[in-house]
Amino acid sequence: MGLVDWLNSMAEFGEWAGGRKPVTKKSDALRFGVLGAAKIAYEAVINDPSIDCIYNPLPNGLHYKWTLAALKAGKHVLLEKPSVSNAEEARSLFHHQILGAPNAPVLVEASHYRFHPAWHFFLAQFEKHDIEKASARAGVPKGGIPATDIRFEYDLAGGAAMDLGHYTLSALRGVFGTEPTEVTSATPRLIHAPHDQRCDQAMEATYTFSNGGTGHISADLGARGGYWFPWLTSNWPSFRDLLAWISVTLHPEDLGVEGGLQKSSQKVLIFSGFMSPHAYHRIDITTTTTLRDPTSGKIVKQEKKTEHKTAYKWTEGMGGEERGQDWWTSYRYQLEEFVNRVKGREGSGAWVDGEESIRQMEATDRTYEKAGMSIRPTSAELE
Repeated sequence: MGLVDWLNSMAEFGEWAGGRKPVTKKSDALRFGVLGAAKIAYEAVINDPSIDCIYNPLPNGLHYKWTLAALKAGKHVLLEKPSVSNAEEARSLFHHQILGAPNAPVLVEASHYRFHPAWHFFLAQFEKHDIEKASARAGVPKGGIPATDIRFEYDLAGGAAMDLGHYTLSALRGVFGTEPTEVTSATPRLIHAPHDQRCDQAMEATYTFSNGGTGHISADLGARGGYWFPWLTSNWPSFRDLLAWISVTLHPEDLGVEGGLQKSSQKVLIFSGFMSPHAYHRIDITTTTTLRDPTSGKIVKQEKKTEHKTAYKWTEGMGGEERGQDWWTSYRYQLEEFVNRVKGREGSGAWVDGEESIRQMEATDRTYEKAGMSIRPTSAELE
């Protein structure tokens, strides 16, 4: 569900819950415009003096041009992810002089899961420098997205790494809290002919981070296989990663000696549903305690303990005041923070700044380059 769908559903729910009573608008309410599919709709909304904010959900390849036009018109912009087509566009947009001017408009990439309290609660469960390895996966079953979809048009900056790959790579970078020092491998599965062979339908990639940890992503817009009897089932739709998830394995911790045996523990954290935590999520924290014979190194005893946690709203225990409601979606949390920024109010602290958006596109470009593919094309309107 995109932001527009969510806004419509919330409006319908409000009418139903309130007995279709009209909602009284506040005098200082922000007026949003949504960029549409026709050129006249782009320009009419941007030039409308009654509009305060623009939501830009256009195809990726049109993000740069129309976001910059909106900013120049003095509009605040909620920009759908990925922010732009490549790192060159990202640096041009987020470093543009208009954003450094007094009373500059607000611009943010709408990577909505980053605004939900569950993501921040998850990050608080471990120290980033302790990560041994991490993996983020997301997939849409084969047939869920047709090959004719704009996601597979190179000129519109299409490809799996630009779609689901945004979430998996962003999440991986988020848990390490730093940039990968190397893209160690990147393996695409191209959209099948006769469709645009410059676009990936799936991308698998691995990364090395500065603490020595390794990361892996899988983003698949046509997931298939993974069942028994692969000779028969390899082309069947796969639902394995429909509920996007990320796992983090920490380095083992040495607990000394107990009863003449070496004692250690290791944690594995799995965040299921990180991409849309409002629909469903669960954070599983499994601690494995191991006793080994110091001479042979063999395991004498091993115990596992798993905790299950969730976080649907901000609580005082998360470093601030209680905010939100259990039923709020990640889109609602995102919208709240966007409005807070526009109005100069204190928020939860959740945000995606311009440098983060630039680094995300730099990592995406490097992934495409490692895969032997062209990075997505730069807008002719680049400034």
